[in-house]
Amino acid sequence: MTLSPVVERPPARGGRTVVLGTVSSDAHTWNLVYLQLLLEEAGHRVINLGACVPAELFATACRTHRPDLAVVSSVNGHGCTDGKRLAAVLRADPELAGLPLVIGGKLGVDGKLGPAQVAELFAAGYTAVFHDGADRDRFLEYLGRAELTTTGRPG
Repeated sequence: MTLSPVVERPPARGGRTVVLGTVSSDAHTWNLVYLQLLLEEAGHRVINLGACVPAELFATACRTHRPDLAVVSSVNGHGCTDGKRLAAVLRADPELAGLPLVIGGKLGVDGKLGPAQVAELFAAGYTAVFHDGADRDRFLEYLGRAELTTTGRPG
């Protein structure tokens, strides 16, 4: 697979470069549009991969764009299951092993995410989990944390 050309625009001062997409089974896009606008308004540069992103394409985009953060958004309820598979591919790549990785949205089919599922996502390699109804300000606060500066931009 090849990546679509992306207009390179540096993030605003203090902003981050973010690769954004869904898990391979999720065809929803409005969540991605919302997150892209939210992140851009906060001064971040977003590479939006769109819906139904295969794990290998997600990894290729992260190697190509060398983001500060990868964000996975899912609203189809399979985010936990498919998100663990995506994290396994990203964490198996030495260039991406330290990349901060966030997942959020409707991550369980019944709309609920129990403590065991959250623990599974962290064990898979996610550095933050924001399940359905999470406060957007908490998410933006997470992007401002200093540890993203030291662990971001793999390679």
